[in-house]
Amino acid sequence: MTPEIARLEQEVVVAKKKLTDAIRAAQAQPVKQYTLRHAGSSAGVTLTELFGGSNELLVVHNMGRACPYCTLWADGFSSMYKHLANRCAFVLTTPDEPAVAAAFAGARGWTFPVISHAGTTFAADMGFHSKPGSFEPGISAFYRDGNEIVRTGSRRFGPGDDFCALWPMLDLLRNGVGAWEPKYHY
Repeated sequence: MTPEIARLEQEVVVAKKKLTDAIRAAQAQPVKQYTLRHAGSSAGVTLTELFGGSNELLVVHNMGRACPYCTLWADGFSSMYKHLANRCAFVLTTPDEPAVAAAFAGARGWTFPVISHAGTTFAADMGFHSKPGSFEPGISAFYRDGNEIVRTGSRRFGPGDDFCALWPMLDLLRNGVGAWEPKYHY
């Protein structure tokens, strides 16, 4: 490793710490109650119920089965799910109808809860659905105190982000990511 690479890596560490501090210092946003649906069921589940026994919840905003990039991120979350669930509640939301979401999650072997937000304003209200048919990927963190829910932070997903371990690995290759794109099957 060259001294310049070591210096740049340290700058990235410092910048990430500043970003984390800024997110934690930002005003928490009150969130209303939503009723979503479990994948494979028409039964409703409230945002409060998604917390389970925890007072913290991570919600992945997935674009649905039509997005191979969102599938890539979600495939990686399966390997981390037990670790995440030991710290907080974790669910993935999708615009797909519950039956479609359940079939896709099952085919992928996802181990975490999948929730449909189809027919709700949840994704739009959280800033991950800007126009009809156009969902955006990301993650939101929520905190629950009794019946009060606030969003304590959110981030967008995109190629090269910190939410998928694959990107920094590919960046080490001579040609980086190149023209590679994720696929459903290899």
